[in-house]
Amino acid sequence: MQILIVLVLGLVVMYVLLIRPQRQRQAEHQARIDRLGPGEDVLTTGGIYGTVVEVEDDDVVVEIAQGVTVHMTRRGIAAILPPEEDEDEVEEDEADDFEDDEADEVRSAELEEAVVTGEEESVTSTSERPS
Repeated sequence: MQILIVLVLGLVVMYVLLIRPQRQRQAEHQARIDRLGPGEDVLTTGGIYGTVVEVEDDDVVVEIAQGVTVHMTRRGIAAILPPEEDEDEVEEDEADDFEDDEADEVRSAELEEAVVTGEEESVTSTSERPS
């Protein structure tokens, strides 16, 4: 009887931790694919990036290069990519990152000066040196 209880509890835990979250992810992905519309950037299951040009019932036309389109089913879409950031926002983010990097370099230089005291020790290797 105890073995049956442990087995049932194990199955319940497996369902809660593994099966249910996977089904939720699949349902969310399917909902996103169903809402797919023209102008959205996508990644196909074959690893090709493109932009949706036209959506029919189960068919999607994806432009993978200028003037090059591919007809595929909705199941061929692996992911819908988030919209790209504006160039102004990217430049501001890069400027902030540069300032942060510069401040980090100053802090690390100050830290090195504080840590290094006295003379440097020489390190020798015990391995044989070529003649």
